[in-house]
Amino acid sequence: MRCLVTGATGYIGGRLAPRLLAEGHEVRCLARKAGRLRDVPWAARAEITEGDLRKPETLPAAFAGVDVAYYLVHSLGQAGFEAADREAATNFAEAAAAAGVRRIVYLGGPEPKQDGELPSPHLRSRAEVGRILLDSGVPTVVLRAAVIIGSGSASFEMLRYLTERLPAMVTPRWVRNRIQPIAVRDVLRYLVACATLPPEVDRAFDIGGPDVLTFQEMMQRYARVAGLRRRIILPVRPLTPSLSSHWVGLITPVPNSIARPLVESLVHEAVAGEHDIARWIPDPPDGLTGFDQAVALALAKVRDAEVETRWSTASGPDAPAEPLPSDPQWSGGTAYTDVRERTVAAPRDALWRVVEGVGGEHGWYSFPLAWSVRGWLDRLVGGVGLRRGRRDPHHLQVGEALDFWRVEEIVPGELLRLRAEMRLPGRAWLEMRAEPTGDGNSRYVQRAVFLPRGLAGHLYWGAVVPFHAIVFGGMARNIARGAEQSS
Repeated sequence: MRCLVTGATGYIGGRLAPRLLAEGHEVRCLARKAGRLRDVPWAARAEITEGDLRKPETLPAAFAGVDVAYYLVHSLGQAGFEAADREAATNFAEAAAAAGVRRIVYLGGPEPKQDGELPSPHLRSRAEVGRILLDSGVPTVVLRAAVIIGSGSASFEMLRYLTERLPAMVTPRWVRNRIQPIAVRDVLRYLVACATLPPEVDRAFDIGGPDVLTFQEMMQRYARVAGLRRRIILPVRPLTPSLSSHWVGLITPVPNSIARPLVESLVHEAVAGEHDIARWIPDPPDGLTGFDQAVALALAKVRDAEVETRWSTASGPDAPAEPLPSDPQWSGGTAYTDVRERTVAAPRDALWRVVEGVGGEHGWYSFPLAWSVRGWLDRLVGGVGLRRGRRDPHHLQVGEALDFWRVEEIVPGELLRLRAEMRLPGRAWLEMRAEPTGDGNSRYVQRAVFLPRGLAGHLYWGAVVPFHAIVFGGMARNIARGAEQSS
């Protein structure tokens, strides 16, 4: 079948596309920026088309000839996400119906089961999207999952960092609510199998793993699987979801804008009310993946640097790659630059290995305290901070997050360009180049570019210029030294 995958730059979509290809389906991916999928290992086997679900005029070409369309996008973490998701789902449903699509598949969230229980805005939006798709006139399957356990998922990283960093903690009372987590491998198995369901299947299904646990029990069992001591957990009433989300944002890499809707969702019990999906997609012979096994698999992926996708890859809007000024006299206005160059007594490939390895656990090769303080300040004003880390310790792909940057361009062995995603009164880039010198050595060229926005932008640049010699100068010097030492 020809399958259209929306959200292929995201956590689930980026894993679903290669599995559909492995099953022999043709895959077309819809992305706002096709370049975001340029470096993924399966890109050459899929068709990548540009389009935006909030711009219906871009959709007919994407839906043409499609048999199965997957809706895997959301605007979580953005202001006004409910209205944005409503508009995107409506446009998706209308385009699918107009193109004669035979099946829609949507991965949503659980619906509160208790009478009178008001859903969080996040769950309310997920449910609304499901209703819009079910009303499209196209046979639709809505899969309702609670917490997804897998390497790189926001829910898993929230659980992981809270448990690993806090041997003792005061928690909100909702940690005693029951949840039915599901392993990401089981979610993907359901999504792939939905492509071949008969047309009379047109409904929502609850999906979950074999274990029903409280979040408190999930933390204790995570600690046991990870070889940690039993955690001391004291639930108290005063910690509201809002306060809890700030605490999660402080302790974990998940920023407050994403932590808050996730935490608000945990206030509701999320246990599957039925398992009807097994009538059409039977459980595997050895059963669904248990919680402990899912955690062990996820930790193994993290340890072996085999994380396919991360929540951070999909976060944030797709800002345009241009204009990036090629010289200080940018035609659109003032462009502040800081350029550093170093001759490196090492071949270019040694220098490139250091360049591509920046960030994450390797750090930024200069004044770690300054980088940490900048990250903390960014978190305090609602930014992503420095702790998103990186998906792979050695290799980068266009579009993925790298601490508070995003990889905008990479030319292997030559160029790494990062776009800033911290809160700034303007737009900023950091560019690193490795150039050969013809004598077996190399040259490192580093350029920071800042396009100020208003008076605040100019004042900001003036305030940080005195620190550039320490931060950017030290960075260029230590990257060159690191390449020489490794060589």
